[in-house]
Amino acid sequence: MDKSATWTGLSGLLAAALLAVGCTESVGPARRGPGTPQFDVAANGIALDQVNGTLPEQGTALLKGFNPTNPHLGDAIIVTFFWVGSTNTNIITSVTDHLADGTAVGNTYTPVEFVSAGGISMATYVATNVQNFPEGTFPSGEKILVVQADLASSIQDGGIMMSAFTGVSTVAAQAMGGHSKAFGSGSSFPTVADPGALAIDANALAYGVTMSNAVVGVDPPVGFTTITVLSDAAVVTEANYAVQANAGSVDPQWSWHFNSPSTWLATALVLNPPSPAPGNLTVTTSTTGSSLDPDGYTVTVDGALSRAIAINGSVTFTGLSAGSHSVALSGVAANCVVSGGNSKTATVPAGGTVTASFTVICSTTSKLTGGGKLGDGRNFASFGSEAKQTGGEVEWVQHCLDGVQAGSSTCPIGNFTFHGTMTVGSYGAVTGSPSCRTWSGTGTVNDKDIPSKSGTYSFTVNAACDNGEPGRGTDFIDITIGGYHNFGYLTGGNIQRQKSN
Repeated sequence: MDKSATWTGLSGLLAAALLAVGCTESVGPARRGPGTPQFDVAANGIALDQVNGTLPEQGTALLKGFNPTNPHLGDAIIVTFFWVGSTNTNIITSVTDHLADGTAVGNTYTPVEFVSAGGISMATYVATNVQNFPEGTFPSGEKILVVQADLASSIQDGGIMMSAFTGVSTVAAQAMGGHSKAFGSGSSFPTVADPGALAIDANALAYGVTMSNAVVGVDPPVGFTTITVLSDAAVVTEANYAVQANAGSVDPQWSWHFNSPSTWLATALVLNPPSPAPGNLTVTTSTTGSSLDPDGYTVTVDGALSRAIAINGSVTFTGLSAGSHSVALSGVAANCVVSGGNSKTATVPAGGTVTASFTVICSTTSKLTGGGKLGDGRNFASFGSEAKQTGGEVEWVQHCLDGVQAGSSTCPIGNFTFHGTMTVGSYGAVTGSPSCRTWSGTGTVNDKDIPSKSGTYSFTVNAACDNGEPGRGTDFIDITIGGYHNFGYLTGGNIQRQKSN
């Protein structure tokens, strides 16, 4: 029967658009259990809405209505058309939709995959963000949404399988993920139909459909939910779906119960959920101490978006994508330090606001001078240093009267002298220790006992602390030179922090 005519009345509706779904029971041997599910439907995410289909049909059109209940506006509709007959090209000339009373609807159905082999063919189309039809249930049928494929030539056996999903992105280019197809043959169980693996994002929909020219049973892909099964005297078709909880890959595989040489077709596709709603990032600064930075700071998000911020203030970056963003504070005066570092990562929630806070501690511009002795007995160090924001030096002499001592924390390389020059800009306060300063740079080691250890090394004065009057057990120093590390309270000498000239 040729179905290319437009249905203009209820009689046409009853004759074609609202034909009941053809045989939808599975056939052949009983199915095996689906195994442990690998997928979840995300809360408020993609979900199956409406299903319909029919088989067998004849003529130059394949069409079916979503009777008795239409999909929701904004749904994505996946439609697969089947027919008996191998063709090198898709014989579908157009896919459109209309109401059963003939009113044009006008959604766009995009071809996704076509596959043909062994005397059977299958083509899948997708429409996203469907509109222009009434929602609800219509027992009388005239307002039912009908999807129709017009064919270039008449067929003797064919059908249509339709499924509508809520929660798919309404932007077509964003909604459509990867897709694949394959065909093959076999003569025994299990003959595996595998269209190929696809990359998939979290909460995205995986849809798969298969067809065979043998009227036998088929086991669904593990972790997938069966949408519907259609069959007649010549073919069996099945569609399945899953919403994946985590990003990764998906590879739907069906197991056909073939008992003689037969052919299978398979198609898989991915539809994506909407991108998360953008969110906001508020950056705050809190500055304490003395000699505060006079001109404020600069905050930069993701290395690209920069705004000025007061020393005790806040700025908000709006419309950021949900997810992780880098935040950096710059323009901090040399006499100030940012507690915990001047960069951090903030996770922006979809539709919400996250706050990234920086605490800055400033101190009166100063320099630190000192010298003395660290340690007693036969292993001790002596030093002298001067450091300020604009530069400085340190001289460190390790005395090991017994020479190299393996396993010693201070004399593993024996006696050496080190002279280091501070890297400008590295001088600053030690967080939580207002009497201490830190700085770093590079210098030269002259090793008396192991000359091969002589050379250039980086150094860090982790803390040099002016804790009071000169003497023993008051001031503190902690230094790292290459792999050498020594620290403790002075056993003589003095470290003094004073205002710079």
